[in-house]
Amino acid sequence: MSARGRVARSLATLLGLLLAATAARAEPYLAVANGYKCGQCHVNPTGGGERTVFGEVFAQTLLPSRHLDTGTDIWSGQINRFIAIGGDLRFQGTFEQAPHSASTRQFDLEQTRIYLSANVIPERLLVYVDEQIAPGGALNREAWGMFWSANHSWYVKGGQLYLPFGLRLQDESAFVITASGINMRTADKGVEFGWLKGHWDGQLAVSNGTAGGATSSNGKQTSAQLSYVESAWRLGVAANLNNSSSAGSRSAYALFAGLKTGPIAWLGQAEIINDQSVPAGRKSLAGLLEANYSPARGHNIKVTGESLDPNRDISNNRRTRWSLVYEYSPIQFVQVRGGFRYNDGIPQVGAQHLKLYFVELHGFF
Repeated sequence: MSARGRVARSLATLLGLLLAATAARAEPYLAVANGYKCGQCHVNPTGGGERTVFGEVFAQTLLPSRHLDTGTDIWSGQINRFIAIGGDLRFQGTFEQAPHSASTRQFDLEQTRIYLSANVIPERLLVYVDEQIAPGGALNREAWGMFWSANHSWYVKGGQLYLPFGLRLQDESAFVITASGINMRTADKGVEFGWLKGHWDGQLAVSNGTAGGATSSNGKQTSAQLSYVESAWRLGVAANLNNSSSAGSRSAYALFAGLKTGPIAWLGQAEIINDQSVPAGRKSLAGLLEANYSPARGHNIKVTGESLDPNRDISNNRRTRWSLVYEYSPIQFVQVRGGFRYNDGIPQVGAQHLKLYFVELHGFF
């Protein structure tokens, strides 16, 4: 059998196995396609983690291709007026090819997470925990308390939290995520102030700058973003300055946007990173442009182009990555994703020419 035939057979086998399980998760393109802010569907105003009642209803009635009838009952996540729970499970099968290396096939449990929130003063004071329970045992992602103003125009949050910085993408291997180092795996201990007024949405956070680890200096990390959201487009800027390292500071600046044109939702982000914590310093550039086309309810085709210049002082080290992903939500709470990613970089490094085929299952409640 040819290499192409073996790949096709492997993907078909993986797809069959995954369809026997359960899975879906909101992404920024859904917010752009529907004109929402992140806080419309997530308890966290900057997105990610437990879903609001609105987010749960959206996932059951508008996201899937077909809604399985459950009578008058609908899952809202709420145990009672004060307590709500939720969870995510993400499982995938991958096939990787790189020059001068053996191909690899594997199944991987990427994450299983449980959310718990307590509205100890409904609509005003919320206590929230996001705990990863697998793989590798328990790991706290977020744990914070948040106080809202009476009209929900501002809030104060304190604890371990995701830092506000640009698009909160589903793909944590995206260049704009890895280059900045700010993602859902690097939550930090600190405080955050948020301001929401009409079309405007802004956050300012001050944290230890150690990604949740022990503090090693008196320096702190400051993260800020401001965005303007319309029904068909949005535009935002973000900045992060980390002075927590005794070796030097690290700064990142981003411009991000979203645009809806008919059935296509576009996402874009460009960022520059100046890292003085490495010898001689290093300036990097990263960019992403993504198009999401939904030909029918429950279906989405995602095409992404990415660019990374890891060191502006070195010539001819630019990397690119292209992705084609198909997402299908057959019923509520179920999404199967399959796709292909191609990396292109300097010829001498085989790993920078990786071809990745994957099928993924994501389940939530």
